[in-house]
Amino acid sequence: MNPAKPQPANQWASGAAYERYMGRWSRLIAREFLAWLAIGPAHHWLDAGCGTGALAETIVRDAAPQTVTGIDASPGFVSHAHDRLAGQRARFLVGDLQALPLANGAFDAAVSGLVLNFVSDQLRAVTEMARAVRPGGVLAVYVWDYAGGMQFIRHFWDAAIALNPAAAALNQGERFPICRPEPLAALFQSGGLQEVAVRSIEIQTVFRSFDDYWAPFLGGQGPAPTYTMALGEAERTALRERLRAALPAADDGSIPLTARAWAVRSVV
Repeated sequence: MNPAKPQPANQWASGAAYERYMGRWSRLIAREFLAWLAIGPAHHWLDAGCGTGALAETIVRDAAPQTVTGIDASPGFVSHAHDRLAGQRARFLVGDLQALPLANGAFDAAVSGLVLNFVSDQLRAVTEMARAVRPGGVLAVYVWDYAGGMQFIRHFWDAAIALNPAAAALNQGERFPICRPEPLAALFQSGGLQEVAVRSIEIQTVFRSFDDYWAPFLGGQGPAPTYTMALGEAERTALRERLRAALPAADDGSIPLTARAWAVRSVV
């Protein structure tokens, strides 16, 4: 492996590639997340950092909203979400979570899935989302537990670091301390939110085969796939084979793993 210390880099451009990597699992978390929020029908929702639309799609399907507005910094992700959900009480905008182009108090609920840790000024993003929600409305987010509970990414970085210790600089469990219950709650409390509550949400992520596990890392979207595609062919092959040997495969070749997220709910 190249001994040079890798630098954090994330690609967020291809909606289809991101869907194969993370969207399918985000939808399962989103379902449990919305059930926990228990917000009634006919409300106006903001999906901040909507990505490819996994959470917005779940809101449309399960929460009977009046409207859903999704906003994301990636034009490619916004285009993907628009193509999937246009005309279903949903609209999507390109914009910055730290400076939302939205009116004060325009929404009954603001939610965000799997994005807050990637925002440089997280407190500003939280206060911006809160600004867009009416008093008494709900603000809630969820993030992956990269430090231990998100197994398919944890296995990836364990293998990458074993081959190249310098890859520890990219370890999402270390890079994103906000992805733990105590700092997540503290962030919302420091933003002036009320009735702050945190819980874990765990889902099963069963890959049909090793190829089903490995192929999404070749899409180049997000930290681990960006790292994978920056490797030379020999280094990428070594990583693939180390993962193949390390992952717990069932008799039928499937790979059963779990994925845990931390979710926080508050009142504006």
